[in-house]
Amino acid sequence: MTATRPTQTSGQPTADGSSPGLAGGLTVEVVETSSLGDRSYVASDGDVAVVVDPQRDVDRVLAVVGRLGARVALVLETHVHNDYVSGGLELSRLTGAEYALSADDDLPFAHRGLRDGEVVEVSPRLRVRAVATPGHTFHHLSYVLEGEQGPVGVFTGGSLLYGTTGRTDLLGEEHSELLARHQHASARKLADLLPDGARIWPTHGFGSFCAATPAQGDESTIGEERRTNPALRLAEHEFVEQTLAGLDAYPAYYAHMGVRNAEGPAPIDLRAPTRAEPEELRRRLDAGEWVVDLRSRTAYVKSHLAGTVSLGLDGPMVTWLGWLVDWEAPLTLLGETSAQVAEAQRELARIGIDRLAGAATGTPEELAVDPAQLRSTPVATFADLADARRGGVTDLPSPDVVLDVRHNNEYRSAHVRGAVHVPLYDVRRRLADLPDGAVWVHCASGYRATAAASLLERAGRTVVLVDDLFANAVKAGLVDEA
Repeated sequence: MTATRPTQTSGQPTADGSSPGLAGGLTVEVVETSSLGDRSYVASDGDVAVVVDPQRDVDRVLAVVGRLGARVALVLETHVHNDYVSGGLELSRLTGAEYALSADDDLPFAHRGLRDGEVVEVSPRLRVRAVATPGHTFHHLSYVLEGEQGPVGVFTGGSLLYGTTGRTDLLGEEHSELLARHQHASARKLADLLPDGARIWPTHGFGSFCAATPAQGDESTIGEERRTNPALRLAEHEFVEQTLAGLDAYPAYYAHMGVRNAEGPAPIDLRAPTRAEPEELRRRLDAGEWVVDLRSRTAYVKSHLAGTVSLGLDGPMVTWLGWLVDWEAPLTLLGETSAQVAEAQRELARIGIDRLAGAATGTPEELAVDPAQLRSTPVATFADLADARRGGVTDLPSPDVVLDVRHNNEYRSAHVRGAVHVPLYDVRRRLADLPDGAVWVHCASGYRATAAASLLERAGRTVVLVDDLFANAVKAGLVDEA
């Protein structure tokens, strides 16, 4: 779920975004958090390093800096983040580095406030220039990385992304239009300020809900964005209209992130959670507590404990669990191995879920007190659904309800005829709205549908999981397209 890799400040990028040849000896390394769709960056001249938008688990950053043999001299935040708990404050404490954010953010902890145009001379070979780029937030800053020969790239945070920009509604819908106008102006400000060959290094846009629309590609330059990015190709009113029309729901846990980051996050605590024995697991399940199965959905449907929720580590577990769970509710993790539990714990700590009720490892058969606790989930394809609607499938419950749990924009684009649409994040709240009978549930590929199926089973509904690509619904003749 995480990775680090080098990028460059000059030359032609390779397929993975890295490149040969570094301008002035500068390097930029990516610390990737794919589960949240974010990237942090370490820029270095070989002696000192600047870290931009670090995630809460700063041990990954420290490992990169150690490999480079550099000293962290400066930690930068492009904005007060809404999608994860920042590690910037803790990294500055651990390394003694200066911690810098926008001077316009009123924050209670020690930091340096930066303003538009201000330059921080990190070393004779490395400096950063703050550029006010409001849009994603009101006080958002981008940071131009400058070497001895001038600017080589810019850390854009939630401003100019690959083929899109950061969303503008996270501070409330009442601000979204004004921020969209700011976002348009900020993107053009960066394009006017920097040469076409300057690299852009965004924090968001790799699956993050902080992007206004899905980002395109894995690397880019100012020149490429001039050719492709709507913020640089459309007039302001067209860009604003398109941006606002494309916004969909974002995870509920975002409401807690900005507050946590503005207060100054506590250090991460990754001590192993208390082990939950089988009898305790059964008690928690009987009480309706959240017990989350971290295995793949293919393993889950074959066998699982009744009442567990499927959110496998092979998908965006942390986003969906953070979105679905009642904040501060007791949470127990089930994994095949202690390594799975540890990975999930780290992911959850990144969004501020620190206190776990417990964890258990093993197969469902090993964790069940009584074989009656074990369940399996029937699985079908879209072709099966088409056959079942014609009365041709006899070994599965008939599809009284077809439930589409994709996002609103996905449903509006194309959907199965007659399907009931309830996005996954609303399934628990709207269970009573679903018609009676067996529910065949689908999404775009199977991950969200499996989570929804587990929630429906937990509520006592008869469920069939359509574990299939939505493109196959079109092939099966099931779809009404917009």
